[in-house]
Amino acid sequence: MVQFLKINPDDNVVVAIQDLHKGLTLNVDGVSVTVLEDVPAGHKVALKDFAEGENVVKYGYPIGHARRAIKQGEWVNENNIRTNLAGLLSYEYHPVDVRLEIADEHRTFRGYRRSDGQVGIRNEVWIIPTVGCVNGIVQQLADRLREETRCEGIDGIFAFPHNYGCSQLGDDHENTKKILRDMVHHPNAGAILVVGLGCENNQPDVFEQFCGEYRKDRVKFMVSQKVEGDEVEHGMKILRELYALAREDQRVDVPLSELRVGLKCGGSDGFSGITANPLLGMFSDYLVAQGGTTVLTEVPEMFGAETILMNRCANDGLFDQTVALINDFKEYFLSHGEPVGENPSPGNKAGGISTLEDKALGCTQKCGKSLVRGVLPYGERLQVKGLNLLSAPGNDLVASTALASAGCHIVLFTTGRGTPFGTYVPTMKVSTNSGLAHRKPQWIDFNAGVIVEDEPMEQTLKRFTDYVIRVANGEQTNNEKNGYHEIAIFKTGVTL
Repeated sequence: MVQFLKINPDDNVVVAIQDLHKGLTLNVDGVSVTVLEDVPAGHKVALKDFAEGENVVKYGYPIGHARRAIKQGEWVNENNIRTNLAGLLSYEYHPVDVRLEIADEHRTFRGYRRSDGQVGIRNEVWIIPTVGCVNGIVQQLADRLREETRCEGIDGIFAFPHNYGCSQLGDDHENTKKILRDMVHHPNAGAILVVGLGCENNQPDVFEQFCGEYRKDRVKFMVSQKVEGDEVEHGMKILRELYALAREDQRVDVPLSELRVGLKCGGSDGFSGITANPLLGMFSDYLVAQGGTTVLTEVPEMFGAETILMNRCANDGLFDQTVALINDFKEYFLSHGEPVGENPSPGNKAGGISTLEDKALGCTQKCGKSLVRGVLPYGERLQVKGLNLLSAPGNDLVASTALASAGCHIVLFTTGRGTPFGTYVPTMKVSTNSGLAHRKPQWIDFNAGVIVEDEPMEQTLKRFTDYVIRVANGEQTNNEKNGYHEIAIFKTGVTL
Protein backbone atom coordinates (compact mmCIF):
# COMPACT_ATOMS: atom_id res chain seq x y z
CA MET A 1 0.00 0.00 0.00
CA VAL A 2 1.29 3.48 -0.90
CA GLN A 3 2.21 5.84 1.94
CA PHE A 4 1.02 9.13 0.45
CA LEU A 5 -0.76 10.63 -2.54
CA LYS A 6 -0.25 13.83 -4.49
CA ILE A 7 -3.72 14.35 -5.95
CA ASN A 8 -2.95 17.01 -8.58
CA PRO A 9 0.39 17.95 -10.18
CA ASP A 10 -0.08 21.56 -9.01
CA ASP A 11 -0.55 20.58 -5.34
CA ASN A 12 1.95 21.77 -2.74
CA VAL A 13 0.79 19.23 -0.15
CA VAL A 14 0.40 15.45 -0.19
CA VAL A 15 -2.16 13.33 1.67
CA ALA A 16 -0.99 10.58 4.01
CA ILE A 17 -2.58 7.28 2.93
CA GLN A 18 -1.37 5.64 6.14
CA ASP A 19 0.01 7.05 9.39
CA LEU A 20 3.35 8.74 8.70
CA HIS A 21 5.94 8.84 11.48
CA LYS A 22 8.42 11.59 12.30
CA GLY A 23 11.68 11.21 10.42
CA LEU A 24 10.21 9.28 7.47
CA THR A 25 11.50 10.47 4.09
CA LEU A 26 9.03 10.84 1.24
CA ASN A 27 10.17 10.95 -2.38
CA VAL A 28 7.76 13.30 -4.17
CA ASP A 29 8.45 14.06 -7.84
CA GLY A 30 12.15 13.46 -7.27
CA VAL A 31 12.31 15.68 -4.18
CA SER A 32 13.02 14.23 -0.74
CA VAL A 33 10.69 15.48 2.00
CA THR A 34 11.39 14.57 5.61
CA VAL A 35 8.27 14.29 7.78
CA LEU A 36 8.83 16.55 10.81
CA GLU A 37 6.11 15.11 13.08
CA ASP A 38 3.70 12.19 13.22
CA VAL A 39 0.91 12.73 10.67
CA PRO A 40 -2.33 10.67 10.81
CA ALA A 41 -3.73 8.98 7.73
CA GLY A 42 -5.93 11.32 5.66
CA HIS A 43 -4.00 14.43 6.72
CA LYS A 44 -1.70 16.68 4.72
CA VAL A 45 2.08 17.14 4.65
CA ALA A 46 3.73 20.32 3.33
CA LEU A 47 5.90 19.81 0.25
CA LYS A 48 7.54 23.23 0.58
CA ASP A 49 8.18 26.04 3.00
CA PHE A 50 5.14 28.34 3.19
CA ALA A 51 5.31 31.99 4.10
CA GLU A 52 2.50 33.43 6.20
CA GLY A 53 -0.46 34.18 3.91
CA GLU A 54 0.71 31.88 1.09
CA ASN A 55 -1.93 29.66 -0.51
CA VAL A 56 -2.05 25.94 0.24
CA VAL A 57 -3.04 23.99 -2.90
CA LYS A 58 -4.86 20.62 -2.96
CA TYR A 59 -6.92 19.11 -5.82
CA GLY A 60 -5.20 21.76 -7.96
CA TYR A 61 -7.01 24.63 -6.18
CA PRO A 62 -6.26 26.78 -3.11
CA ILE A 63 -7.85 25.35 0.03
CA GLY A 64 -6.82 28.32 2.19
CA HIS A 65 -3.69 30.15 3.22
CA ALA A 66 -0.99 29.68 5.82
CA ARG A 67 -1.80 31.29 9.20
CA ARG A 68 1.93 31.37 9.89
CA ALA A 69 5.11 30.12 8.29
CA ILE A 70 4.94 26.35 7.65
CA LYS A 71 8.05 24.23 7.11
CA GLN A 72 8.46 21.57 4.46
CA GLY A 73 7.48 18.21 5.98
CA GLU A 74 5.20 19.78 8.59
CA TRP A 75 1.69 18.49 9.29
CA VAL A 76 -0.78 20.88 7.60
CA ASN A 77 -4.09 21.16 9.45
CA GLU A 78 -6.68 23.62 10.77
CA ASN A 79 -4.15 24.98 13.28
CA ASN A 80 -1.83 26.41 10.66
CA ILE A 81 -4.08 27.19 7.65
CA ARG A 82 -7.16 29.39 7.32
CA THR A 83 -9.98 29.64 4.78
CA ASN A 84 -9.89 32.22 1.98
CA LEU A 85 -13.70 32.47 1.96
CA ALA A 86 -15.46 35.70 2.89
CA GLY A 87 -18.91 37.02 2.00
CA LEU A 88 -20.70 37.33 -1.33
CA LEU A 89 -18.87 37.20 -4.65
CA SER A 90 -19.56 38.21 -8.23
CA TYR A 91 -19.14 35.45 -10.79
CA GLU A 92 -18.52 35.26 -14.54
CA TYR A 93 -19.68 32.41 -16.76
CA HIS A 94 -16.82 30.57 -18.48
CA PRO A 95 -18.49 27.46 -19.90
CA VAL A 96 -16.35 24.38 -20.27
CA ASP A 97 -16.57 21.86 -23.08
CA VAL A 98 -17.78 18.61 -21.49
CA ARG A 99 -17.48 15.50 -23.63
CA LEU A 100 -17.78 12.22 -21.78
CA GLU A 101 -17.49 9.10 -23.91
CA ILE A 102 -19.57 6.64 -21.92
CA ALA A 103 -21.60 4.06 -23.84
CA ASP A 104 -25.31 3.49 -23.26
CA GLU A 105 -25.40 -0.13 -22.07
CA HIS A 106 -29.23 -0.35 -22.16
CA ARG A 107 -29.34 -1.79 -18.65
CA THR A 108 -32.55 -2.23 -16.69
CA PHE A 109 -33.71 -2.64 -13.10
CA ARG A 110 -36.85 -4.15 -11.58
CA GLY A 111 -39.14 -1.36 -10.41
CA TYR A 112 -42.79 -0.57 -9.75
CA ARG A 113 -44.53 1.34 -12.53
CA ARG A 114 -47.08 3.71 -10.93
CA SER A 115 -50.35 4.93 -12.41
CA ASP A 116 -48.98 8.48 -12.71
CA GLY A 117 -46.10 7.26 -14.91
CA GLN A 118 -43.44 7.35 -12.22
CA VAL A 119 -41.32 4.36 -11.22
CA GLY A 120 -40.54 3.31 -7.65
CA ILE A 121 -37.84 0.97 -6.35
CA ARG A 122 -39.79 0.09 -3.20
CA ASN A 123 -43.43 -0.75 -2.59
CA GLU A 124 -44.12 0.51 0.92
CA VAL A 125 -47.07 1.78 2.94
CA TRP A 126 -46.41 5.20 4.51
CA ILE A 127 -48.28 7.06 7.25
CA ILE A 128 -47.49 10.79 7.10
CA PRO A 129 -48.56 13.33 9.76
CA THR A 130 -49.49 16.86 8.69
CA VAL A 131 -48.45 18.07 12.15
CA GLY A 132 -46.31 16.82 15.04
CA CYS A 133 -49.32 16.62 17.35
CA VAL A 134 -50.38 13.31 15.74
CA ASN A 135 -46.94 11.67 15.79
CA GLY A 136 -48.13 9.16 18.38
CA ILE A 137 -51.14 8.22 16.28
CA VAL A 138 -49.16 7.61 13.09
CA GLN A 139 -46.57 5.56 14.96
CA GLN A 140 -49.29 3.44 16.56
CA LEU A 141 -50.95 2.91 13.18
CA ALA A 142 -47.69 1.77 11.59
CA ASP A 143 -46.92 -0.59 14.48
CA ARG A 144 -50.39 -2.15 14.40
CA LEU A 145 -50.48 -2.63 10.63
CA ARG A 146 -46.97 -4.08 10.69
CA GLU A 147 -47.92 -6.52 13.45
CA GLU A 148 -51.18 -7.46 11.75
CA THR A 149 -49.80 -8.03 8.23
CA ARG A 150 -46.12 -8.87 8.83
CA CYS A 151 -45.59 -6.74 5.69
CA GLU A 152 -46.39 -9.76 3.51
CA GLY A 153 -46.28 -8.85 -0.16
CA ILE A 154 -44.81 -5.36 0.34
CA ASP A 155 -41.42 -3.88 1.22
CA GLY A 156 -42.33 -2.19 4.50
CA ILE A 157 -44.74 -0.11 6.58
CA PHE A 158 -43.43 3.15 8.03
CA ALA A 159 -44.58 6.24 9.91
CA PHE A 160 -42.65 9.49 9.49
CA PRO A 161 -43.10 11.67 12.59
CA HIS A 162 -41.81 15.25 12.56
CA ASN A 163 -42.13 18.33 14.78
CA TYR A 164 -43.71 20.78 12.35
CA GLY A 165 -46.98 21.67 10.62
CA CYS A 166 -48.07 24.28 13.18
CA SER A 167 -46.68 27.46 14.80
CA GLN A 168 -44.80 28.25 11.58
CA LEU A 169 -44.95 31.29 9.32
CA GLY A 170 -44.08 32.23 5.75
CA ASP A 171 -41.36 30.27 3.98
CA ASP A 172 -40.79 28.15 7.07
CA HIS A 173 -44.36 26.84 6.87
CA GLU A 174 -44.05 26.42 3.10
CA ASN A 175 -40.97 24.23 3.56
CA THR A 176 -42.98 21.81 5.68
CA LYS A 177 -45.86 21.71 3.20
CA LYS A 178 -43.51 21.12 0.27
CA ILE A 179 -41.61 18.23 1.85
CA LEU A 180 -44.83 16.50 2.94
CA ARG A 181 -46.36 17.09 -0.51
CA ASP A 182 -43.28 15.59 -2.13
CA MET A 183 -43.66 12.49 0.04
CA VAL A 184 -47.29 12.12 -1.10
CA HIS A 185 -46.05 12.02 -4.70
CA HIS A 186 -43.03 9.75 -4.15
CA PRO A 187 -43.19 6.52 -6.19
CA ASN A 188 -41.45 4.39 -3.53
CA ALA A 189 -44.79 4.37 -1.69
CA GLY A 190 -47.45 2.01 -2.99
CA ALA A 191 -50.00 3.52 -0.61
CA ILE A 192 -50.12 6.47 1.80
CA LEU A 193 -52.34 7.59 4.67
CA VAL A 194 -51.98 11.29 5.54
CA VAL A 195 -53.07 11.94 9.14
CA GLY A 196 -54.00 15.41 10.36
CA LEU A 197 -55.24 16.78 13.67
CA GLY A 198 -57.67 19.44 12.46
CA CYS A 199 -56.63 22.69 14.12
CA GLU A 200 -53.04 22.99 12.84
CA ASN A 201 -51.65 25.68 10.53
CA ASN A 202 -51.17 22.96 7.92
CA GLN A 203 -54.92 22.36 7.57
CA PRO A 204 -55.50 18.89 6.06
CA ASP A 205 -58.05 20.06 3.46
CA VAL A 206 -55.81 22.94 2.37
CA PHE A 207 -52.80 20.61 2.28
CA GLU A 208 -54.76 18.14 0.13
CA GLN A 209 -55.38 20.92 -2.39
CA PHE A 210 -51.71 21.93 -2.15
CA CYS A 211 -50.75 18.39 -3.24
CA GLY A 212 -52.43 18.91 -6.61
CA GLU A 213 -53.16 15.82 -8.70
CA TYR A 214 -52.33 12.67 -6.77
CA ARG A 215 -53.15 8.95 -6.89
CA LYS A 216 -56.54 9.14 -5.16
CA ASP A 217 -56.90 5.36 -4.96
CA ARG A 218 -53.54 5.06 -3.18
CA VAL A 219 -53.45 8.23 -1.04
CA LYS A 220 -56.08 8.82 1.67
CA PHE A 221 -56.54 11.60 4.24
CA MET A 222 -57.80 11.33 7.84
CA VAL A 223 -58.53 14.29 10.15
CA SER A 224 -58.37 12.98 13.71
CA GLN A 225 -60.62 15.62 15.31
CA LYS A 226 -63.37 14.82 12.81
CA VAL A 227 -63.36 11.07 13.49
CA GLU A 228 -66.19 9.89 15.71
CA GLY A 229 -64.72 7.56 18.31
CA ASP A 230 -61.31 5.88 18.08
CA GLU A 231 -59.19 7.50 15.36
CA VAL A 232 -56.71 4.58 15.43
CA GLU A 233 -59.43 2.05 14.60
CA HIS A 234 -60.71 4.36 11.87
CA GLY A 235 -57.20 4.70 10.47
CA MET A 236 -56.69 0.94 10.53
CA LYS A 237 -59.78 0.42 8.36
CA ILE A 238 -58.34 2.79 5.76
CA LEU A 239 -54.89 1.22 5.97
CA ARG A 240 -56.19 -2.31 5.49
CA GLU A 241 -57.76 -1.23 2.20
CA LEU A 242 -54.60 0.57 1.09
CA TYR A 243 -52.44 -2.40 2.06
CA ALA A 244 -54.62 -4.77 0.03
CA LEU A 245 -54.08 -2.60 -3.06
CA ALA A 246 -50.33 -2.17 -2.55
CA ARG A 247 -49.61 -5.87 -2.11
CA GLU A 248 -50.92 -6.53 -5.62
CA ASP A 249 -48.17 -4.40 -7.20
CA GLN A 250 -45.42 -6.27 -9.03
CA ARG A 251 -41.92 -5.38 -10.18
CA VAL A 252 -41.33 -5.02 -13.92
CA ASP A 253 -38.27 -4.36 -16.06
CA VAL A 254 -37.54 -0.63 -16.26
CA PRO A 255 -34.78 1.18 -18.21
CA LEU A 256 -31.93 2.50 -16.08
CA SER A 257 -32.80 5.94 -17.49
CA GLU A 258 -35.70 6.01 -14.97
CA LEU A 259 -33.38 5.83 -11.95
CA ARG A 260 -32.94 9.02 -9.87
CA VAL A 261 -30.10 9.10 -7.36
CA GLY A 262 -29.16 11.63 -4.66
CA LEU A 263 -25.49 12.38 -3.91
CA LYS A 264 -24.56 13.16 -0.30
CA CYS A 265 -21.59 12.98 2.07
CA GLY A 266 -21.27 13.25 5.84
CA GLY A 267 -18.63 12.60 8.44
CA SER A 268 -16.07 13.20 5.70
CA ASP A 269 -12.34 12.65 6.08
CA GLY A 270 -9.15 13.15 4.11
CA PHE A 271 -9.95 10.15 1.94
CA SER A 272 -13.40 11.38 0.88
CA GLY A 273 -12.05 13.34 -2.09
CA ILE A 274 -9.72 10.48 -3.06
CA THR A 275 -11.90 7.35 -2.92
CA ALA A 276 -15.66 7.46 -2.27
CA ASN A 277 -16.54 10.87 -3.72
CA PRO A 278 -14.68 10.32 -7.02
CA LEU A 279 -16.35 6.89 -7.20
CA LEU A 280 -19.78 8.53 -6.89
CA GLY A 281 -18.69 11.07 -9.50
CA MET A 282 -17.86 8.31 -11.98
CA PHE A 283 -21.16 6.59 -11.19
CA SER A 284 -23.03 9.88 -11.64
CA ASP A 285 -21.48 10.36 -15.08
CA TYR A 286 -22.31 6.76 -15.97
CA LEU A 287 -25.95 7.06 -14.88
CA VAL A 288 -26.38 10.37 -16.70
CA ALA A 289 -24.95 8.75 -19.85
CA GLN A 290 -27.64 6.06 -19.53
CA GLY A 291 -30.28 8.81 -19.52
CA GLY A 292 -30.71 8.75 -15.72
CA THR A 293 -30.66 11.50 -13.12
CA THR A 294 -28.38 12.48 -10.25
CA VAL A 295 -28.79 15.31 -7.74
CA LEU A 296 -26.06 17.13 -5.78
CA THR A 297 -26.97 19.23 -2.73
CA GLU A 298 -25.30 20.59 0.45
CA VAL A 299 -24.92 24.12 -0.91
CA PRO A 300 -22.73 25.43 1.97
CA GLU A 301 -20.30 22.63 1.14
CA MET A 302 -19.98 23.93 -2.41
CA PHE A 303 -18.42 27.18 -1.16
CA GLY A 304 -14.89 27.29 -2.56
CA ALA A 305 -15.66 24.92 -5.44
CA GLU A 306 -18.76 26.64 -6.79
CA THR A 307 -17.10 28.06 -9.92
CA ILE A 308 -16.37 24.51 -11.09
CA LEU A 309 -20.09 23.78 -11.03
CA MET A 310 -21.06 27.16 -12.48
CA ASN A 311 -18.84 26.71 -15.52
CA ARG A 312 -20.38 23.29 -16.15
CA CYS A 313 -23.89 24.75 -16.43
CA ALA A 314 -25.48 23.89 -19.77
CA ASN A 315 -26.56 27.50 -20.46
CA ASP A 316 -26.56 31.08 -19.15
CA GLY A 317 -29.88 30.67 -17.37
CA LEU A 318 -28.63 27.71 -15.33
CA PHE A 319 -25.47 29.66 -14.53
CA ASP A 320 -27.59 32.52 -13.15
CA GLN A 321 -29.65 30.06 -11.11
CA THR A 322 -26.49 28.48 -9.68
CA VAL A 323 -25.09 31.90 -8.73
CA ALA A 324 -28.37 32.59 -6.91
CA LEU A 325 -28.20 29.15 -5.28
CA ILE A 326 -24.78 29.96 -3.82
CA ASN A 327 -25.29 33.61 -2.89
CA ASP A 328 -28.74 33.05 -1.38
CA PHE A 329 -27.22 30.53 1.01
CA LYS A 330 -24.32 32.87 1.81
CA GLU A 331 -26.83 35.61 2.59
CA TYR A 332 -28.66 33.16 4.86
CA PHE A 333 -25.44 32.64 6.81
CA LEU A 334 -24.57 36.33 6.94
CA SER A 335 -28.10 37.35 7.98
CA HIS A 336 -27.65 35.23 11.10
CA GLY A 337 -24.25 36.75 11.85
CA GLU A 338 -22.36 33.61 10.82
CA PRO A 339 -19.28 33.56 8.55
CA VAL A 340 -19.67 31.60 5.30
CA GLY A 341 -16.56 29.55 6.10
CA GLU A 342 -17.81 28.22 9.47
CA ASN A 343 -17.08 24.63 8.54
CA PRO A 344 -15.70 21.86 8.64
CA SER A 345 -17.01 20.00 11.67
CA PRO A 346 -14.82 18.58 14.47
CA GLY A 347 -15.15 15.11 12.93
CA ASN A 348 -14.06 16.44 9.53
CA LYS A 349 -11.00 18.08 11.06
CA ALA A 350 -10.07 14.91 12.91
CA GLY A 351 -10.31 13.07 9.59
CA GLY A 352 -7.97 15.44 7.77
CA ILE A 353 -10.17 18.23 6.35
CA SER A 354 -8.89 21.64 7.41
CA THR A 355 -11.00 24.30 5.66
CA LEU A 356 -14.32 24.59 3.87
CA GLU A 357 -12.52 24.78 0.52
CA ASP A 358 -10.73 21.53 1.39
CA LYS A 359 -14.12 19.99 2.12
CA ALA A 360 -15.90 21.49 -0.91
CA LEU A 361 -13.32 20.44 -3.47
CA GLY A 362 -13.68 16.87 -2.24
CA CYS A 363 -17.45 17.09 -1.77
CA THR A 364 -18.28 18.32 -5.28
CA GLN A 365 -16.42 15.41 -6.87
CA LYS A 366 -19.56 13.34 -6.15
CA CYS A 367 -21.24 14.82 -9.24
CA GLY A 368 -18.50 13.84 -11.69
CA LYS A 369 -17.89 15.93 -14.79
CA SER A 370 -21.30 16.05 -16.50
CA LEU A 371 -23.05 19.27 -17.46
CA VAL A 372 -25.50 20.75 -14.96
CA ARG A 373 -28.98 20.40 -16.51
CA GLY A 374 -31.21 21.62 -13.67
CA VAL A 375 -31.19 23.76 -10.51
CA LEU A 376 -33.86 23.16 -7.87
CA PRO A 377 -35.05 25.31 -4.95
CA TYR A 378 -35.55 23.52 -1.63
CA GLY A 379 -38.63 21.31 -1.62
CA GLU A 380 -39.14 21.29 -5.39
CA ARG A 381 -39.30 18.11 -7.47
CA LEU A 382 -37.16 17.07 -10.43
CA GLN A 383 -38.22 18.35 -13.83
CA VAL A 384 -35.29 17.38 -16.08
CA LYS A 385 -33.02 14.37 -16.36
CA GLY A 386 -29.26 14.55 -16.02
CA LEU A 387 -27.22 16.23 -13.28
CA ASN A 388 -29.22 18.62 -11.06
CA LEU A 389 -28.20 20.91 -8.19
CA LEU A 390 -30.56 21.20 -5.21
CA SER A 391 -30.77 23.90 -2.55
CA ALA A 392 -30.42 22.38 0.94
CA PRO A 393 -28.01 22.71 3.88
CA GLY A 394 -25.22 20.29 4.71
CA ASN A 395 -27.02 18.72 7.67
CA ASP A 396 -27.14 15.02 6.88
CA LEU A 397 -30.78 14.17 7.56
CA VAL A 398 -32.17 17.50 6.31
CA ALA A 399 -30.21 17.23 3.05
CA SER A 400 -30.98 13.54 2.55
CA THR A 401 -34.70 14.21 3.13
CA ALA A 402 -34.52 17.02 0.56
CA LEU A 403 -32.92 14.66 -1.97
CA ALA A 404 -35.65 12.07 -1.44
CA SER A 405 -38.27 14.80 -1.70
CA ALA A 406 -36.83 15.96 -5.02
CA GLY A 407 -37.79 12.51 -6.28
CA CYS A 408 -34.59 10.50 -5.77
CA HIS A 409 -35.11 6.76 -5.31
CA ILE A 410 -31.83 6.24 -3.43
CA VAL A 411 -29.41 8.47 -1.55
CA LEU A 412 -25.75 7.51 -2.00
CA PHE A 413 -23.98 8.69 1.15
CA THR A 414 -20.19 8.71 1.42
CA THR A 415 -18.58 8.83 4.86
CA GLY A 416 -15.17 8.54 6.43
CA ARG A 417 -16.36 8.59 10.04
CA GLY A 418 -19.54 6.52 9.75
CA THR A 419 -23.22 7.08 10.47
CA PRO A 420 -26.20 4.72 10.87
CA PHE A 421 -29.17 6.89 9.84
CA GLY A 422 -31.47 6.60 6.85
CA THR A 423 -34.07 8.88 5.34
CA TYR A 424 -37.34 7.73 3.78
CA VAL A 425 -35.63 6.17 0.75
CA PRO A 426 -32.75 3.64 0.87
CA THR A 427 -29.69 5.51 2.15
CA MET A 428 -26.58 3.66 1.02
CA LYS A 429 -23.39 4.28 3.05
CA VAL A 430 -20.13 4.22 1.10
CA SER A 431 -17.01 4.23 3.27
CA THR A 432 -13.98 6.23 2.22
CA ASN A 433 -11.56 3.91 4.04
CA SER A 434 -11.44 0.19 4.73
CA GLY A 435 -10.93 0.61 8.47
CA LEU A 436 -14.41 2.10 8.85
CA ALA A 437 -15.97 -0.64 6.70
CA HIS A 438 -14.37 -3.30 8.91
CA ARG A 439 -15.34 -1.59 12.20
CA LYS A 440 -18.94 -0.81 11.26
CA PRO A 441 -20.24 -3.45 8.82
CA GLN A 442 -23.76 -2.87 10.22
CA TRP A 443 -23.58 0.72 8.91
CA ILE A 444 -21.48 0.51 5.75
CA ASP A 445 -22.97 -0.90 2.55
CA PHE A 446 -19.98 -0.53 0.22
CA ASN A 447 -16.27 -0.01 0.86
CA ALA A 448 -14.53 2.45 -1.48
CA GLY A 449 -11.35 2.32 0.60
CA VAL A 450 -10.00 -0.43 -1.65
CA ILE A 451 -9.31 2.25 -4.28
CA VAL A 452 -6.12 3.31 -2.43
CA GLU A 453 -5.19 -0.29 -1.70
CA ASP A 454 -5.22 -2.76 -4.56
CA GLU A 455 -8.31 -2.32 -6.73
CA PRO A 456 -8.44 -0.17 -9.90
CA MET A 457 -11.16 2.51 -9.86
CA GLU A 458 -12.81 1.05 -12.99
CA GLN A 459 -13.20 -2.33 -11.29
CA THR A 460 -14.63 -0.71 -8.15
CA LEU A 461 -17.05 1.31 -10.30
CA LYS A 462 -18.33 -1.85 -11.99
CA ARG A 463 -18.93 -3.56 -8.62
CA PHE A 464 -20.58 -0.43 -7.28
CA THR A 465 -22.87 0.00 -10.29
CA ASP A 466 -23.97 -3.62 -10.04
CA TYR A 467 -24.67 -3.11 -6.32
CA VAL A 468 -26.75 0.04 -6.88
CA ILE A 469 -28.86 -1.85 -9.42
CA ARG A 470 -29.33 -4.73 -6.96
CA VAL A 471 -30.61 -2.20 -4.40
CA ALA A 472 -32.95 -0.76 -7.03
CA ASN A 473 -34.15 -4.33 -7.59
CA GLY A 474 -35.02 -4.67 -3.91
CA GLU A 475 -31.86 -5.66 -2.02
CA GLN A 476 -31.96 -3.83 1.33
CA THR A 477 -29.38 -1.32 2.48
CA ASN A 478 -28.20 -1.42 6.09
CA ASN A 479 -30.45 1.44 7.18
CA GLU A 480 -33.40 -0.60 5.90
CA LYS A 481 -32.21 -3.77 7.63
CA ASN A 482 -31.83 -1.81 10.87
CA GLY A 483 -35.24 -0.14 10.54
CA TYR A 484 -33.81 3.40 10.40
CA HIS A 485 -36.27 5.59 8.44
CA GLU A 486 -36.51 9.28 9.34
CA ILE A 487 -37.25 12.72 7.92
CA ALA A 488 -36.02 16.19 8.86
CA ILE A 489 -37.38 19.48 7.50
CA PHE A 490 -35.30 22.64 7.03
CA LYS A 491 -36.22 25.11 9.78
CA THR A 492 -35.77 28.73 8.63
CA GLY A 493 -38.03 30.95 10.73
CA VAL A 494 -39.57 31.71 14.09
CA THR A 495 -41.72 29.29 16.06
CA LEU A 496 -44.92 30.85 17.45
